[in-house]
Amino acid sequence: MTVLGIDLGTSELKVLLLDARQRIVASAGERLMLQRPRPLWSEQNPADWWIALDRALLRLAAGQPAAMAAVRAIGLSGQMHGAVLLDAADAVLRPAILWNDGRSADACVALERAEPRLRAIAGNLAMPGFTAPKLGWLREHEPALFARVACVLLPKDWLRLGLTGEKASDLSDASGTLWLDVGRRRWSPELLGACGLDERHMPRLVEGCEVAGRLDARLAARWGLPAGVPVAGGGGDNAAAVGIGAVRPGEGFLSLGTSGVIFVVSDGFRPNPAAAVHAFCHALPATWHQMSVMLNAASALRWACELLGQPDEATLLDRVARLTPAQRAAAPIFLPYLGGERTPHNDPHAQGVLFGLGAGHDAASVGHAVIEGVGFGLRDGLASLGLAPGALARLSLVGGGARSPLWAGLLASILGVPLVTHDGGEAGAALGAARLAWLALGLPLAEVCAPPPVSCRFDPDPAEADRLDARYRRFRALYPALRGQFGG
Repeated sequence: MTVLGIDLGTSELKVLLLDARQRIVASAGERLMLQRPRPLWSEQNPADWWIALDRALLRLAAGQPAAMAAVRAIGLSGQMHGAVLLDAADAVLRPAILWNDGRSADACVALERAEPRLRAIAGNLAMPGFTAPKLGWLREHEPALFARVACVLLPKDWLRLGLTGEKASDLSDASGTLWLDVGRRRWSPELLGACGLDERHMPRLVEGCEVAGRLDARLAARWGLPAGVPVAGGGGDNAAAVGIGAVRPGEGFLSLGTSGVIFVVSDGFRPNPAAAVHAFCHALPATWHQMSVMLNAASALRWACELLGQPDEATLLDRVARLTPAQRAAAPIFLPYLGGERTPHNDPHAQGVLFGLGAGHDAASVGHAVIEGVGFGLRDGLASLGLAPGALARLSLVGGGARSPLWAGLLASILGVPLVTHDGGEAGAALGAARLAWLALGLPLAEVCAPPPVSCRFDPDPAEADRLDARYRRFRALYPALRGQFGG
C-alpha cells in the first residue's frame, strides 16, 4: 500500500509516493512561475497549478504504475494565504493573489479599524500577506468583481475542488486567512463580516488528518489511481511539518525555501501579534504552533546569483566557502527585504540593502553577505518568538537551502541552535501531506509521524560568536535608520 502527497509550492508543485513503512517510493516536480504585473503584486494563474499537477502525476503513473495503483489515500499541502476567487459556477474570476503580495497595506489598516478584536480572535496582525486584506483590496479596487465572488479558496483547496468536487479547508491553512477564530478552531462571523463576507463564502473546515473528499473516478483513471480514494484535509505548507516529526510541544523546524520560517509546536493558542508572530492551528487536532516568517530566504540567494552572473547557487556558495575569516568579517551587511518583510517589521515597503560595499568586495563577499543576512533575519524571528539562542534543543532544517552545509553551519552559529537535516527532508511539505494521508486512514500518530533519521547535524561554532554578534548589531541598526527612506 502507498499514499500520495501533493504539495503546491510557490515555485514548484511536488508529488510523492510514500509506503506503509514511511519510505519514499518516488517523487516528481513541476516548476511554477510568478507573475508580478505591478510593483508589490504577486500572482499565479490557478490553471497553471492544475497543468503542473497533471504533468507530475502522469510522470508518476508512467514510472510507478504499481505504486500508483496501490494508493489508498491522498494528502494535500500548499502555499498559504493565497486568494482563489470563484463565482457561483466555480469559475476562477482572476489570477490568484499570493502570500508574498504586498498591495493590501491600506486594507490591513481598514480591517483592524473595522474589527478592533481582530488580533485577539485571529491571533495575528493584519498583514498584506494574509488572505482577508486581499479581499479588502479587491472590494475597493475591483468592486464589480468582488460582487461576483461566491467562494474564496486557498491554493491547495482549489486543487482539492478539482480532485473531489468538495470545497473544504483544513484548520492550519485556514488560520492564515484572518477569518478564523484560531483558539476555537472555527470561522469567525465578526472577522468575515468586517470584509463584507460570511460563512457562505467559505469552505467547510476539517482537521488536517480527516477525510475531506474522494477522488473523482475520471481523474483516477487518467492517473492510474484507484477511484474514490479519500483525500485528507492536509495542511498549509508549514503545518505539514508532521513530515519531519514536529508534532509535540517544543519541536520545530527552520525552513529555507522561498521564504524563511521558524516553526515551533505548542499545546495551546498563544498569540503574540505585537511581535508580528503568527499563531496558527497545527494540522493535528488540539495542537497549535507559533511561527516567524521572513519573505525572502533561498529566493535572496537565487536573486544574488542572477545579479552577480553566477550560473547557480552551488557555484556562488563554493566561492563563498573559500573566503578567509578576515574577508567574512569585512563583507557587506545585507538586509534581505527584497519584497517587504513580515516578522518582525510587518513592512511591505521594506527594501533590500547591501551596506558597506567597497572596491575590494567581489561576488563571494556579496554571496556571504546574503546568506548571513538571511540568517540575521531568522535570528530576528527567533527573538520574536520569545526564544533566545540556546533555548531550543534543536531545529530540523528543511527546504532548498538545507542542501548547503556551509549555510547550515552558519545558521546554527547565528541562531545558537543545533540544526539537523533528515533523510528525505528534501521532500518537504509533500512528505507531510503524505503522512497526513496515512493518519486519515487511521494509522497511529506515533507510527506515522516519527522524525526521519538524521543525516547531518550542525552545531553552533563558539569561535564565531563574537564576530557574528558584532555584525548582527550592525544589521539590527540598519532597518530603523533607513525605514524612512523605503517606499520612495
